[in-house]
Amino acid sequence: MPVTMHDVAARAGVSVKTVSNVVNAYPHVRPETRRRVEEAIEHLGYRMNVSARNLRTRRTGMITLAVPELSLPYFAELADSVIRAAESHGYTVLIEQTNATREREAQVLSGRYQDMTDGVIFSPLALGPSDLPLFDVTFPLVVLGERVFGAPADHVTMNNVAAARAATTHLVALGRRRIAVVGAHAGEAVGSAALRLEGYQQALAVAGIAFDPRLVGEAGLWHRATGAETMGRLLDSGVEIDAVFALNDAMALGALHALHARRVDVPGDVALIGFDDVDDVRYSVPTISSVSPGREQIAARAVELLVARIDARGAGEPAPFRRVVPDSSIVGRESTGDVPTGGGEKVVAVQEGRVETVEPVREQIAG
Repeated sequence: MPVTMHDVAARAGVSVKTVSNVVNAYPHVRPETRRRVEEAIEHLGYRMNVSARNLRTRRTGMITLAVPELSLPYFAELADSVIRAAESHGYTVLIEQTNATREREAQVLSGRYQDMTDGVIFSPLALGPSDLPLFDVTFPLVVLGERVFGAPADHVTMNNVAAARAATTHLVALGRRRIAVVGAHAGEAVGSAALRLEGYQQALAVAGIAFDPRLVGEAGLWHRATGAETMGRLLDSGVEIDAVFALNDAMALGALHALHARRVDVPGDVALIGFDDVDDVRYSVPTISSVSPGREQIAARAVELLVARIDARGAGEPAPFRRVVPDSSIVGRESTGDVPTGGGEKVVAVQEGRVETVEPVREQIAG
């Protein structure tokens, strides 16, 4: 027969309630009593009935993280950061990969995880402003990214425009004037590509450099292969280039490959900077400068906001929704000549984050 709390209580000489307090980490238990209960648990091999506890507390101790694609280094590293942040709050993370398809992303908001997890951290790519009604959900939700603003949820995003402007300004400060972009999305009005391209154009305007559409390389999904293909097309077009701003680090790695294949010296002939500051860019040759968007802050704040919503369920009037924009920075490495070969890295610019109270776009949500 399975060992029960009654068995543990009888061996430890305490009540069943005291055993429950110990296994549920209730703080107000005398040390000597806790020791006796723990010894009884170990001796008898008691295992808590997690399903019964979940039914009683209406908690699962799990949260969902839904991201587009774990093969992209940024999302893989974000997932790692979220897992570690969740563990510090006593939560386990269920990972859902949506493949950036509208159907899969809509399913995340359908409530399919309500019985399995206590809340959802969601990074959409296919959904947009017209899908705001889908975000009016009955479970705790935190939204990541730039595709959807004004949803009835807490939101952790990046300062994409300012960070891209700072990255481009840094290239200008290095004396570069023919700065190409790798990763633009034609016709995109919202999302990372549009915002980062806007920051790039702002920096050019401030520097008095005319915008040249021939320097904008469009790409589909932001992978190494598309970065290499886009960089190759730009080089083969014959347009003069002395610097490249890749809109994420995967494409920066692909662009570096294409530059090497054509024997273009980096950073001598062409300086290169990426975005996301993933671990891979520290081990390329040369190492790649990048925008660090504050990934650890993004993960920590997203988990904090979600846990607060979970804890506050049914506790009266909910708190106002928050939008958090973490600090970002430009990390200079060999690909921009900020450090010599083997010289490590240095932070060359910092964009301070902010926290805002936001109102959801009720009219659009209401349909």
